Amino acid sequence: MGLVFGLVMGLGAPLFTLDLTDRGYGAGMVAANSMMHALGALAMAPFMPLLATRLGPRRAIFLALVGGSVTLLLFPLSSSIWPWFPLRILLGAFCEIILVLSESWLNQITDNHARGRVMGLYSTLLSVGIAIGPALLSVTGRQGNLPFWGTAAILLLAAAATLPPWMITPPPAAPTQHKLLRYLWLAPIAITATLLIAMLDGAATSFLALYAIQSGWSERAATLLLSVMLLGATVMQVPIGWVGDRTNRRYLLIILALMACGGALLWPMAIRQPALAYPLLFVWDGAFASLYSVAMAAAGNRYRDGDLIAIYALCSLAWGIGSFTGPAISAAAMQASPHGLALFAATLCGLFALLPLLLKKSV
Repeated sequence: MGLVFGLVMGLGAPLFTLDLTDRGYGAGMVAANSMMHALGALAMAPFMPLLATRLGPRRAIFLALVGGSVTLLLFPLSSSIWPWFPLRILLGAFCEIILVLSESWLNQITDNHARGRVMGLYSTLLSVGIAIGPALLSVTGRQGNLPFWGTAAILLLAAAATLPPWMITPPPAAPTQHKLLRYLWLAPIAITATLLIAMLDGAATSFLALYAIQSGWSERAATLLLSVMLLGATVMQVPIGWVGDRTNRRYLLIILALMACGGALLWPMAIRQPALAYPLLFVWDGAFASLYSVAMAAAGNRYRDGDLIAIYALCSLAWGIGSFTGPAISAAAMQASPHGLALFAATLCGLFALLPLLLKKSV
């Protein structure tokens, strides 16, 4: 399911952006339309525990996949872009259901001795799907309805995959806490890890290439540096998850956060030496991205059923906040200092390392 979700996201984002650009709309309209997806996800997040309790994860995911498929088929029927705004809100809500319930479902049915590897594999498949999406779009082409039809067909195939009776599903269960925000105190590290990942992921993907170009790199080399960094997150999460299954996850989170902090502090020096920058960014993003999968594996070990779904729902809210604020703060940091992006990343990772150090009972 992570691969399918990533594929749809990786294919859909450039499809909508390029289609709007072809119609003559500028960056402001493209950004406003893109924000509708996040708005739909944020609006749906508080209702995830209730939805999972009433329908169960299998039925909710099936309906969301079918709903997302139908929504995609409606986009090319409109000659005006204004219906695209409510449609993208609806698509964002369906994607939120798919992502939260599929990952929490997987976390619940996985034994603790393998949870780190499994969650790392899920995150890896999600990254692979996002990377494959644009490549698939280049094969189908953007003209006509084929990209929308193809993406809708992928969602319907995924919906069919949830139907076999041998699929193990956890029983519907209500959260033990009535207020969603109470889980902020019960699982602060998992939620803060999500906020951190969202802030720096958006910042790095938006500004790392620009940071390299301002440091004298060519546009092609800077783009390659970003690709190498993202490859590190894809390759390293399963091995780090394996380590987490055999060691204390609290100590592993501290080590990974300190590695990410120290690695970011080395960016200003490494950016002058491509032979150093490529391996450094590869390892940095591998350690940094693994903070999320290790933190969620720890949460899955402590919480089950409705409580875990509530934690994921709150993590989704944190992701939305981080996605909005991270690029804005990093842009201000880059204006304040040539190495503002590196200092911003190091500061956040260093502060996060304090959480598992101080909150021993939360991991």
